[in-house]
Amino acid sequence: MATAAEGAAPGRERIEVVAAVILDKRGRFLLAQRPAGKVYAGYWEFPGGKVETGEDAATALARELHEELGVNVTLAYPWLTREFDYPHANVRLRFFRVYGWTGLLQSREQQQFAWQSINNITVGPLLPANGPIVRGLELPGVYGITCAGRLGRDAFMLRLEHSLRQGLRLIQVREKEMSDADLRSFASDVVTMSHAHGARVVVNGSAQIASQAGADGVHLTAACLMAATTRPDCDWCGASCHAAVELERARELDLDFVVLGPVAATPTHAGAKLLGWDSFKLLIKNYPVPVYALGGLRAADLEHAWRCGGHGVALLRDAWTDAQYR
Repeated sequence: MATAAEGAAPGRERIEVVAAVILDKRGRFLLAQRPAGKVYAGYWEFPGGKVETGEDAATALARELHEELGVNVTLAYPWLTREFDYPHANVRLRFFRVYGWTGLLQSREQQQFAWQSINNITVGPLLPANGPIVRGLELPGVYGITCAGRLGRDAFMLRLEHSLRQGLRLIQVREKEMSDADLRSFASDVVTMSHAHGARVVVNGSAQIASQAGADGVHLTAACLMAATTRPDCDWCGASCHAAVELERARELDLDFVVLGPVAATPTHAGAKLLGWDSFKLLIKNYPVPVYALGGLRAADLEHAWRCGGHGVALLRDAWTDAQYR
């Protein structure tokens, strides 16, 4: 969660704000420029505004987007909640991802707005609180976990190439039975193929092997997460979580994403205590880091994870099928 900005007054009442990550069919998102006369005039932000007394966040979001942009929200999912302390105000920002709306975008408050691509942001500066949100948008909805030990290395590489062609863009190399040398070699092959398709790769457990294999980062086990005192020195860092205490440690270490589960029964963890969707939703309420649901899930569960406030789904078996990935 964002730390207090210099000059912020501690102990001030936190202002509740909603913000919309409006996404079009091309995956672009909408940014609006704060008009003259407002604090941080000229800065760009995700559109939204203050929650009024007695409003819930979803109602406030719909009202603000209608007042500000002239559109009516038809499909929105809760996403991240981040707190940020500006010199002028302490805010709690509740971000929603908006996938459906009716009406034509209008500049009702004389603000400029622009559709942006995550790989080509052409406007600026952004409000400081929005930086982590833009980074979260770099993460796809499906997180594939390797299973070469079950399929065989050659067979798995064929499945990997197929899934990459279908749109898979984030892979965790998780092969507990491999020696360090074999894991390093296998991870290097996965990285080479994945990078050719524009996908990212993280390696489970070992930041050293991840670096040696040319991976984009590391995925910490729950045990490694709880033992860590600082964030690993890598570009992308995720972690496995099963309870609130682990989620809190991931937040403290400023990790980029987590997986939380098991949500449903899975053959690889028979007898494990299951969270279920209700507990998953409760645990990540007001959480500032993107969360993937894990355990016994399929690509078809992606929208259910979104409805619960999750970022997406982490898949072991179903990542290597004929599904198309977002």
